[in-house]
Amino acid sequence: MKFVDEARVRVQAGQGGRGSVSFRREKFVPYGGPDGGDGGDGGSIYLQAIAGINTLADFRVERTCKAQSGEPGSGRDCTGATGKDLRIPVPVGTIVRDADTGEQLGDLTQVGETLLAARGGKGGWGNTRFKSSTNRAPRQFGPGLPGEKRTLELELKILADVGLLGLPNAGKSTLIRAVSAARPKVADYPFTTLYPHLGVVDLGEHRSFVMADIPGLIEGAAEGAGLGIRFLRHLQRTRLLLHVVDLAPLDPAAEPIAAVRAIRAELKKFSKDLAAKPRWLVINKRDLLPAEEAEQRARELLRRLRFRGRHFLISAATGQGTKELSEAVMRFLERPPQKVTASPGRARPGGSCDAPLCCDG
Repeated sequence: MKFVDEARVRVQAGQGGRGSVSFRREKFVPYGGPDGGDGGDGGSIYLQAIAGINTLADFRVERTCKAQSGEPGSGRDCTGATGKDLRIPVPVGTIVRDADTGEQLGDLTQVGETLLAARGGKGGWGNTRFKSSTNRAPRQFGPGLPGEKRTLELELKILADVGLLGLPNAGKSTLIRAVSAARPKVADYPFTTLYPHLGVVDLGEHRSFVMADIPGLIEGAAEGAGLGIRFLRHLQRTRLLLHVVDLAPLDPAAEPIAAVRAIRAELKKFSKDLAAKPRWLVINKRDLLPAEEAEQRARELLRRLRFRGRHFLISAATGQGTKELSEAVMRFLERPPQKVTASPGRARPGGSCDAPLCCDG
């Protein structure tokens, strides 16, 4: 199914039913009086977050969703039937905005959470409601109020604990394949990944987390280069970013130091909050170099970047180091969230530092 993370939908709630004009007609009751019932209320429209949907593809063509209108009232004070509510299923993580005003109506982040998108119209009064001591045979009635209608903008931000980012061909898709059951496309050309993928990393009973892989960024993505930065929104809900860097790139333009700095600059252009998230450096493709040379290049990279955060030297293709990376991420997520401190702390050997949440300088 095609991945769609933005959509528009028109919603129109049901109209209230018309009130009834009726009078009692019973034997031996010459002045029975009015007995017209009220019209039924129109059905409302709700958006409901459900599990099992991870795209807005059902809304890729703008459509109109209408709820059922209320039934008119009838004699003997019978109220018309209420229109049936319409519940529209959407993925968990959907943000709903009014397209005309830009107002955010809700953010559906939990399975089963619902949002009232359009309220049904109130049913009109029957003539019974209008009787009085001076108006004993009223012929007035309420026509029923129209239901709300509006155009909604839907934006999907997938829910994940950990997000992968880096240049194209850095090995992000290979990494998520190595640690989870996700199977994104892997090939030896740029922009193999065209839309986000989710994978569940299972480390045993009650120990798992969700990892998100987004299409690779390149320098100038904020200005629209490559696939741009439209997919970065899917990392805004994560608690941790894993910055994957190719230790031995074939393209000279993807030199590791320049790659790290370019991605860091694009993050800052997109969102200061996203750039401030804890970010670990994952140095990938150590299997392409002799062990000593790979470790030496990694140390030189960290020294020149003055990187004082968590870092890992791995090979996603062979799985070397991925288990240790997954365990470290799990331990990080098991701790309660903490605020990023101004001082990242003093780095310790082995890729850790004194501060619980640290980023590159």
